[in-house]
Amino acid sequence: MPALDDATRGRILFGGDYNPEQWPEETWAEDMRLMKDAGVNSVTIGVFSWARIEPRPGVRDFGWLDRLTDLTHAHGIGVVLATPTAAPPPWMGARHPETLPRDESGQTVWWGSRQQFCPSSPTYRAYAAAITEDLAARYAGHPALTMWHINNEYCTHCWCDETARHFRRWLAARYGTVEALNEAWGTAFWSQRYDTWDEVIPPRRAQYIRNPAHLLDFRRFTSDALLECYTAERDIVARHTPHVPVTTNFMPLWSGQDAWAWAAEEDVVSVDVYPDPRDPLGGQYNALIGDMTRSQAGGGPWMVMEQAAGPVNWRDVNHPRPEGLNRLLSLQAVAHGADGVCYFQWRQSRQGAEKFHSGMVPHAGEHGRTFREVKRIGAELAALGPRVAGTRVAAEVAVLHDWHTWWATQQEGRLSREVEYPELLRAWHRALWEEGLTAAFAHPEHDLGGYRMVVVPQLYLLSDAAVDNLVAYVAGGGTLVSGFLTGVADEDDRIRPGGMDERLRALFGIGVLHEWWPLDRGETVACDGFAGTLWSEELEAADAEVVSAYRGGELAGLPAVLRRGRAWYVSTLPEPAGLRGLLGRAAAGAGVRPVLEGLPAGVEAVRRGGLLFVLNHGRAPVEVAVPGAYRDVLTGAVVTGSLALERYGVAVLREEAP
Repeated sequence: MPALDDATRGRILFGGDYNPEQWPEETWAEDMRLMKDAGVNSVTIGVFSWARIEPRPGVRDFGWLDRLTDLTHAHGIGVVLATPTAAPPPWMGARHPETLPRDESGQTVWWGSRQQFCPSSPTYRAYAAAITEDLAARYAGHPALTMWHINNEYCTHCWCDETARHFRRWLAARYGTVEALNEAWGTAFWSQRYDTWDEVIPPRRAQYIRNPAHLLDFRRFTSDALLECYTAERDIVARHTPHVPVTTNFMPLWSGQDAWAWAAEEDVVSVDVYPDPRDPLGGQYNALIGDMTRSQAGGGPWMVMEQAAGPVNWRDVNHPRPEGLNRLLSLQAVAHGADGVCYFQWRQSRQGAEKFHSGMVPHAGEHGRTFREVKRIGAELAALGPRVAGTRVAAEVAVLHDWHTWWATQQEGRLSREVEYPELLRAWHRALWEEGLTAAFAHPEHDLGGYRMVVVPQLYLLSDAAVDNLVAYVAGGGTLVSGFLTGVADEDDRIRPGGMDERLRALFGIGVLHEWWPLDRGETVACDGFAGTLWSEELEAADAEVVSAYRGGELAGLPAVLRRGRAWYVSTLPEPAGLRGLLGRAAAGAGVRPVLEGLPAGVEAVRRGGLLFVLNHGRAPVEVAVPGAYRDVLTGAVVTGSLALERYGVAVLREEAP
């Protein structure tokens, strides 16, 4: 299979979505000049060009795209060519209303925006395949083509009758018989038993709480239905260009796709990431997405397909990035394994829904601060590329994450709506990040033998294979630290006897799990050494050490944190300093050390290949102790013992021989 290296060839891809169809053609020459000035070596084109390429059914207008790809090639700029299937033209919905998605109440989602397609619609799929076929046939031999970009941010859900038929086929393949479906879904509850497949529908709007197993399988089905759309287009372009890598861009921590399954079908794993510039932990969020995407890429290089050079347009208040933050986040992505750093979009739009979404060339033009910073980033990435492209990031700690357990925790009849799976994931990753420990992500059924420590923020739903994997990991000498409400349900969202899988209770030394005690918003519970938030549990220890006990309320004196050998169980969410302390203690016991000791608050250190990236996410200058002698490959400066970093400053250090 082709890989990202086939597109980068020792470079870091730098550029962004280029939408020249929004501009007069005379603008294109100006774009080429500015791209060369900024060090752009890659542009993504055609993402939302379906109506331009196919203005009416069956008609093709490739002339403008021919001229554009020839122009970019003449200026040494590679093309990531997109299939335009994320935005069907208005004529499709008008002529074929069956292609339009319907919401949970049966209301049609009309054209006038984007993503207005039913993934199960044979008509939509046929039109998508036809335009992909013609696009691939026409540009397969074009020298500018470096990568294929299929669709864009797959996110469409549909509850229509065609989806119902597709859902029934998916269920029949999964369960075989209606009787097996009834058993898996527990339909004896509330008289929900199905007699024939025809009675099964998507989980549409209902009178009261819907069957959580039904909802869970519909989430699984929707991810798979969208994946079918992706693989159909991927197979077409791969047939024409087996040497060209293929990607589609994930949204960060998007609940609608099982990205473990999707990443296995991609040559290049790419993501769109937009940290809030006002978020004091925006750098940690950016690191989390980088660590997760790199892990989906099997630990190899990945690509930022979209980020913002300035403000976005979809938050309540859309703030620009302060000077230096764009550079910091871009170089941070490289530190976490990215071999492509791109933007939405090249030139800021003057019309349409995203005219207030920033571009590499903003409304202020080439003389604005944004473009000046873009030029600096392009120059530094060009210098870094030969040294860093293709290298890997070492991680001795893995964070376990699974979309199926996330989906299961979103059920309507749960114990606490204050407990949100992504926030738990972010809290545990934050503790590792602030402790200076580089993390990877893994699926609970992955081989975990390469990690000294594995942490589980929460895995409510676990398969038998996953449970056995965790037990075997600890038996093999690994350190496991698990958060609350883990191992509670099986794959069908059936509660395990005793409220937690008995193998896990034995692993953690839990005798009896009497009751779950969720906490109200803002409520805390005192524990030895920290305050607990969100959750608590009424546990009895069997043969485990009580690391921390509850010190107030109904659970006073009962264990809050248990440890049995190398297995830790944390029955609440410690406040940030407390969780950091616990994970730091467990990591030290597992032989995991920070990349740099004693980092100031807000400073991150990551090793990639032979380079040490030191990044200051704070708004004030800092001094960082750096034992040994290094040279900053960005500036050429020699660093011995101490490193001065300005606000949002970055140093990329190569160790010097003594």
